[in-house]
Amino acid sequence: MEASRFLLWGLLVPLVSAQEAVLHAVNIDDTQLTRDYCISYNKNWTSLPSTLTNLTYTRLEILTPILLCSQSDVTHDIRHKAVVVMRGNCTFLEKAEIAQILGAEMLLIASDTGLPIPSGNKTNNLTIPIALIRNKDIIDLKTALGKNIIVALYSPPIPSFDPSMVIIFTIAVLCVTLGGYWSGMAELEKLKAVSGSGSTDSSSSEENVTLTPVTVVIFVAMCCVMLVLMYFFYKWLVYFIIAVFCIASSMSLYSCLSALVKKIPYGRCRFPCCNNFLEVRLFFLAAFCAAFAIVWVVFRNENSWAWILQDILGIAFCVHFIKTVKIPNFKSCVIFLVLLLVYDVFFVFITPFFTKSGESIMVEVAAGPFESSEKNDGNLVEGSAERSAPHEKLPVAMKVPRMEFSAMTLCFSPFSLLGFGDIVVPGLLIAYCHRFDVHTSSPSVYFFSCVIAYSVGMLITFVGLVLMKSAQPALLYLVPCTLITSTLVALYRKELKKFWNGNSYQVGNMAQFDLIISLDNLCNCY
Repeated sequence: MEASRFLLWGLLVPLVSAQEAVLHAVNIDDTQLTRDYCISYNKNWTSLPSTLTNLTYTRLEILTPILLCSQSDVTHDIRHKAVVVMRGNCTFLEKAEIAQILGAEMLLIASDTGLPIPSGNKTNNLTIPIALIRNKDIIDLKTALGKNIIVALYSPPIPSFDPSMVIIFTIAVLCVTLGGYWSGMAELEKLKAVSGSGSTDSSSSEENVTLTPVTVVIFVAMCCVMLVLMYFFYKWLVYFIIAVFCIASSMSLYSCLSALVKKIPYGRCRFPCCNNFLEVRLFFLAAFCAAFAIVWVVFRNENSWAWILQDILGIAFCVHFIKTVKIPNFKSCVIFLVLLLVYDVFFVFITPFFTKSGESIMVEVAAGPFESSEKNDGNLVEGSAERSAPHEKLPVAMKVPRMEFSAMTLCFSPFSLLGFGDIVVPGLLIAYCHRFDVHTSSPSVYFFSCVIAYSVGMLITFVGLVLMKSAQPALLYLVPCTLITSTLVALYRKELKKFWNGNSYQVGNMAQFDLIISLDNLCNCY
């Protein structure tokens, strides 16, 4: 479980700004051969259409590595063309003025260091569109489409709602429900074992981690330190996190599947190993889980299907984490959730005032750090928006491909993401609620109320993303919803003191425990 702690971060995907758009390129000889690339532009300088319908195409002329800081840089006719030049040595507006004087109808500036939004005091005489594009995309364009190319610019609207959010919502609610339910049923099995043996020893044969108020503070401090380290040493630590996730998730997958396999009354043959006897089916299950994680590691950058493997491993990790890590009372739950809420809000909303790029540490770590800004000949060039490790992302989020095309899918992540922290942090409270239901023989009222509150909090989070058009710390909505609901239920049932103290109370009489046993017989689960 020590390794698992490094994976508990509520990471958020940044929403694309309104100044990213798409370069649509078409091969003149074969109009079915097209490519789309991300560009950045200043919407105050240029107004772009929102669809491909009735676009005006312009012949592309690639002049790189020319910088176009002087008219003498161009030795042939570029009239009525969209020209591509390299970034550097002079400002974007100076390049654009020269291009317009030479008769160009569009200026694309190829950048090796990112896609800042062009800025400056543009004159009314400067009318041609100006946009920045990655130089690697220009190289890819030449390779894929050849020399006879026409291009057009457009800015598809950012969809207010993407169907992938429904899948993300379903995964999140499923994880907290299964994890919380499993935790309660494990507590029930422990009580049955204690009652059957007549012993007061409540220790369990399974490994559990209990978060007391002191360990909660230490845990949150470790999260802060690890996040800051990831911000400064992302290129190296990302591989450490990938390795930890691979090990922890494969073990979690085994634990989840073995709990189901053990319910099957077949194939229980054993073989001797290390002075013990192992079930053959569990041995092959362990091999399968290890192979599953290894396949994900090898093909983790395959966007077309590797996200399915990551989500399966992520679901197993979250469910097992919620079941295994126990918070003994509501007091510790409040401390834990409030501290992580402050942590989430601070690293999303406050840290942009301290970073060079103006992005939050949370967002930069989630998507990969930005390159630093640069200066050329005394002219400040906007800070780069290019990620320093574009192919390696932290595997600490559920991923679902976006189902609506927009500049977001080209310029940033083509996936909707939800961090594991936004699942397991409220999930630990939900697990405590179910264990409390078991101890007090209530009909799972705390458990179901908290699951519903979590679902409402997720819906409010999605609404906040749509309305504010910026990254939102999900815990800002999930923590109040779950804590307030749990408190109100305890007040209504007049059990707030018991609920607050948690494991310090005892089951009142054997009639209550008999009811617990009967509930277990009805559920027959885990």
